[in-house]
Amino acid sequence: MILKSAMTLIAVAIFSQMTYTQVIPDCGNAVPICSNTPVNGGTNGYGIDDFSGVAVSGCLEQTTSGSIESNSAWYRFRTNASGQLGFNIGHDSSEDWDFALYRTSDCNNLGDPIRCNFFDNSESKSFIGVGEDPTGDPNSVHYEDWLQVMPGEDYMLFINNFSNSNSGFSVQFTGDIWTTNPTDALDCSIINNLLGSPIAACEGDTVTLDATTVGALSYTWNYDTGSGYTPIAGETNPTLMVSTSAMYWVVVATSSGSIISDVQAFFSAIPVAQPVMDEGFCHTQDMVFDLQTKDLEVLGTQNPNEYIVSYHASAGDAASGANPLSKQYAKAPGLEIIYVRLTSSTNPDCYDDSQHFILNAVETPEPTFPTEATLCDGSPGIVIGETLPNPSYSYLWSTGETTPNITVSQAGDYTVTITHSQGGVDCITDRTVSTAISNTPIISVAIDFEDIKPSNTVTIQNDAEGSFEYRLDDGPYQTSPIFDEVLPGAHTVTARDIHGCSEVTENFVLVGFSPSFSPNGDVLNETWQIEGLSMLDSPVVTIYDRYGKLLWEMTEFSPGWDGSFQGMPLPSTDYWFKLSYLDTDGNRIYAKHLQSHFSLRR
Repeated sequence: MILKSAMTLIAVAIFSQMTYTQVIPDCGNAVPICSNTPVNGGTNGYGIDDFSGVAVSGCLEQTTSGSIESNSAWYRFRTNASGQLGFNIGHDSSEDWDFALYRTSDCNNLGDPIRCNFFDNSESKSFIGVGEDPTGDPNSVHYEDWLQVMPGEDYMLFINNFSNSNSGFSVQFTGDIWTTNPTDALDCSIINNLLGSPIAACEGDTVTLDATTVGALSYTWNYDTGSGYTPIAGETNPTLMVSTSAMYWVVVATSSGSIISDVQAFFSAIPVAQPVMDEGFCHTQDMVFDLQTKDLEVLGTQNPNEYIVSYHASAGDAASGANPLSKQYAKAPGLEIIYVRLTSSTNPDCYDDSQHFILNAVETPEPTFPTEATLCDGSPGIVIGETLPNPSYSYLWSTGETTPNITVSQAGDYTVTITHSQGGVDCITDRTVSTAISNTPIISVAIDFEDIKPSNTVTIQNDAEGSFEYRLDDGPYQTSPIFDEVLPGAHTVTARDIHGCSEVTENFVLVGFSPSFSPNGDVLNETWQIEGLSMLDSPVVTIYDRYGKLLWEMTEFSPGWDGSFQGMPLPSTDYWFKLSYLDTDGNRIYAKHLQSHFSLRR
């Protein structure tokens, strides 16, 4: 949607649906209006330049005529109450109309418009105005904000056809001011015409024209439907009952001369809303239903340019035309009755609100169970699927089972089709659960020794496939199998699978020892010993040669081994050792993962 440029438009011939009009192209003679809505034919020209040659007025710009006006109509009104006031200017959707509203009664001092719209009509809209688009479009750029008015305010309304192609327009006033003051929201004292302001009614209505004048000698009535005024035979009373669209003219003869007055009366066709089929569909998150798809059903063979289709949440709103639903309707799940109003585009009082239909948004199933499951090694089975099922849904698994959840004992993919059926609508969701078997950990402990240190690195080796986590003693679990800075002493390592299927515990002892020693009399590294024995209960270290012969036995209080057996030095080679200690139950056990060897060098 963009503002138009006068340079891009091509003037075409004027077409008018109505040959009878009450259109004034000049501000100085603006048509006064009050409680009735004016209905007009096509505009033709603009008379004098009411903008005195200026290039802009508010949002308005020069048209193809070289003036702000091209085919204009001027109206004036005065408020008689306080509240919210707006108006709809209806027109053919193929045409381009603009408006400006001035708060003034002086055409020589219009000032800036307080509401103004000059957007082109590339979106083929049928209304411009102030307040709310009656079609229910909340984002129309052709609508300006509501007016908040007080009694006694004078306004000039300028309506202009930009492109010279027009087939007429209509004006309908709106706003809550017409709820509080339905008959006197606008001040009728500004009407000097004997027959009053233009009259809008519905086909089938009868309107009384009243020309009663004190001292009248006679009354002569005439009407014009486009071929000139014709006398109405036999009508000589001060009032005339009319039910046909026309310009009516009365001549009132008095002793001081004749009073002549005319008025436009337009009877809009009453639309007939056609029956509308109920609608059902599958609802998803942020679902929007396009109500406009139901318009053709409502209209039937009636011309969509002559009527407005609106949809409402209640019968009361449909009857009053209030709170039209957005055509892009954000529908919540469930059943809802949508009430239809079909309104004449020229007169909002001519409508049919007899139809309604059911809009059924069937909720599409949204599974809550996970798409992955773990079957513990050795387990008889695991339950997959919905544990809190919706009783309105049906379930069909790839296994043929029809329950919300099933028990499986083998790894694989299992697919369930979940269906929600309501009112002939089937909403279906598929979900696949992938099941894998979790293995029991198979662990061993590897200790990285780097000479005698106060702490060492411990690595847990796991020969099983799967996802596991580990902890040392009572510490926290971690995904890494490596523990740094482990102090000497007896320890426990636990490995478990992350799904909670199984865990394995392994005990080990961590002590520090030198990988070699050299008892050669240089005072350095003369004995082999183990650091950290004091962290164990009654530890005993036994040393063996390569043939398993016991060579030495020492405790935490022993000074260390000097590399001799029964006082004789042993040769340079590798020697083995074992470590035993008392566990918490007082049993002597050998430390696992610590039956290692060291070197004697001379």
